[in-house]
Amino acid sequence: MANIAIIGAGNVGANTAFFIAERNIGPVVMYDVQEGMATGKALDMMEAAPIRGYQHAIRGTDSMDDLADADLTIIAAGSGREPGMKREDLFVKNAELIDSLASRMSSYKGTVVIATEPVDLMVMRFQKTSGLKAHRVLGLGGVLDSTRLRFGLSRALGITTENISATVIGRHSDQMMPLPEYCRVSGVPVTALMEQADLEKVLEETRSAGDVIVEMSQRASSYYGPSAAAADVVQAIAWDTRRILPVSFVWDGQYGISDVAMSLPVVLGWTGVSRVMEPKLTQEQVQALQRSADELSEMYARA
Repeated sequence: MANIAIIGAGNVGANTAFFIAERNIGPVVMYDVQEGMATGKALDMMEAAPIRGYQHAIRGTDSMDDLADADLTIIAAGSGREPGMKREDLFVKNAELIDSLASRMSSYKGTVVIATEPVDLMVMRFQKTSGLKAHRVLGLGGVLDSTRLRFGLSRALGITTENISATVIGRHSDQMMPLPEYCRVSGVPVTALMEQADLEKVLEETRSAGDVIVEMSQRASSYYGPSAAAADVVQAIAWDTRRILPVSFVWDGQYGISDVAMSLPVVLGWTGVSRVMEPKLTQEQVQALQRSADELSEMYARA
């Protein structure tokens, strides 16, 4: 059974612990730099256990030393976006935190899942600073984007989300690359069920979904969606399900791109990424990915 650690007991961290408990994935230890926050939220969740039937404990701690034996660590600490901010605006703000955690975890033997924004740059920073293998350092980007696309398609088609599969790759920003040709409704291509104009509207809504939530709520970034996405990734790793999910990781030659983190579908299991899937893309799509990679490299170099 996997021991799961969560660094950061704010909205994303605490809700990730909640979703993990709801799915009975495994025991959780939650840490936050603010004294008492993790222990208080863990106690609150565990007092729901008799009603919700949790099979594993959620425990809070004020010491990172208590996370040392975790098989899987989710990093959900750091500043979130405010209205008017882009994800990339948080890079300098959160880089110091990621550097500190990466240095401390340089000998870590487990898998790291990063929810801190901007997720692609944070994956790059953590992997390069820690020296951990790229297949052990993952980000939520494409999982969350694909989940939002599934919801958008379900709403447009008037059907349940469970019948829909969708794939979004590339950068976790408005430059994300939804792949309509890889979207299915009970095996039927979504392109056969929707007019092109209606489909384009859903794709555009997906690209701007995170911004819309921040602007509408007039508060820090969304957290229910990212937390649910994190729990999905955690379950695939902790249970070694070999499930295919689009996660962010540092690429090593995919589409001619290296040393930059973006999302692609991968086979997830106990060792993190065990296989990378490369969807068939047009030359135009490959060029768009290369432009995104160049921009990420430039941002990383400037920080």
